[in-house]
Amino acid sequence: MDPLKVTFLGPAASFSHQAAVETFGNSSELIPCLSFADAIASVQNQRAEYAIVPFENSTNGSVVQTLDLLVDRSGAYNDVVVCGEYYLAVHHCLLARKGLFPASQRDYSSITKLYTHPQAWGQCEEFLRKHFKGVERQDVSSTSKAGENVLRTTTEANAAIASRFAGEHYGLDILEENIEDTANNTTRFLVLRNAKSERTTQNGFESVKASSTQGQPLTVSKTKKTLTSFMVRQDAPGTLADALLIFKDFGMNLTSICTRPSQIQAWNYVFLVESETDQDKEVVMDIVKNLREVTENCRHLGTWANQLVSE
Repeated sequence: MDPLKVTFLGPAASFSHQAAVETFGNSSELIPCLSFADAIASVQNQRAEYAIVPFENSTNGSVVQTLDLLVDRSGAYNDVVVCGEYYLAVHHCLLARKGLFPASQRDYSSITKLYTHPQAWGQCEEFLRKHFKGVERQDVSSTSKAGENVLRTTTEANAAIASRFAGEHYGLDILEENIEDTANNTTRFLVLRNAKSERTTQNGFESVKASSTQGQPLTVSKTKKTLTSFMVRQDAPGTLADALLIFKDFGMNLTSICTRPSQIQAWNYVFLVESETDQDKEVVMDIVKNLREVTENCRHLGTWANQLVSE
């Protein structure tokens, strides 16, 4: 049988690439994509079995690009659902071209520009405030792309914020390690599949993921998580409360609520509600049925095994 195809935000050596390697091991074909949208579209079109995308960071919060794709205002990804999650410990490094800053002369005053993904700035603010106040920050599509830019820029002293994984991949000097604000900085990734795919339906994610991964807890919770999106009327009081009470009535523990603009009407929002339960899948379907009676555009975005153990 052909290896599973797994898409991620590239280029190679991004944190998404690292998460894909740790989640699926070396037996799958890992395919870098230029954007989250490209990665998810490959699953929708069944050119790939899975996509792995960052959903939220413990320091910097939700990844809004992923939220917008899950909201799917245009209906482009109707068949894509969440089937798993992975927690990746994220440690950022300051990277530069080989030999640009000898170990005995670590003076960064000549650095004129820093590259990284927008999420990384907020995870390294203390380090940046201390060493790079006033230095130009250039957003790029991934931390790996930041490393690639630094490698290709030879006319000025630039640096990147990315992983050790990326530094080693591009042959860059690692000037500083663990520059993130919090030592337990973690990004949660969601694993996506096509609900109509026979291959991923017959052999679920739990049966194909790597049996041992360095970023995960040694034991996992027996509970499941589910993600639902919907809109509520805003011309009547209590409509959101009515929707959320359905989760309570069915014994679901709400773990997060995110909102994104509906783009249908100003100040009208899509709610993405994540909840947790130890009950069976039929309960989730009952909740969705009840939600559809009091909300608009309600969609069940997936149910999967909870990988986070409460302390």
